[in-house]
Amino acid sequence: MISKRLEDAINAQINAEMWSAYLYLSMSAYCQDKGLAGMANWFAIQFKEEQDHAQIFYNYLISRGGRVLLKAIDAVETEWASPLAAFEHTYKHEQHVTSLINNLMQIAVDEKDFAAQSRLQWFIDEQVEEEENAVDIINKLKMLDGNSYGLYVLDQELAARVYATPSPLAAKA
Repeated sequence: MISKRLEDAINAQINAEMWSAYLYLSMSAYCQDKGLAGMANWFAIQFKEEQDHAQIFYNYLISRGGRVLLKAIDAVETEWASPLAAFEHTYKHEQHVTSLINNLMQIAVDEKDFAAQSRLQWFIDEQVEEEENAVDIINKLKMLDGNSYGLYVLDQELAARVYATPSPLAAKA
């Protein structure tokens, strides 16, 4: 059985993950509008990943006897000054999500919920990867310094990204 405090925090995290998905879908639409189909693909995959993160929390909460309570998803931004600005927003957002996951882990530690700590470790590792990926793209965009051919090449690179079901969901399939 899961504590009420952790149940409430996980429900909030489900909402945060769905909001993140909505944000990345908005960024994908922004990139499509700018003719950057590869970057749009990268953000569309982020959209799917965030939905899956919400599903992992959803499944976990149910498996522990908790109740899922879905709430409204707040509006997200729809415009950025540049692709670089969109990826910088991504990095800042992922840092925020990392703080949310760390807070969940602290609650699990406080509650002595070792099962939750085990599940949350996957998310902690995932957040390291999320932040690293955003910084890598930011660094590449900064190196381009307005070089449109370089932007084209990076867009092609990001078009090659493919979706992979996260392991906690793949194990359930």
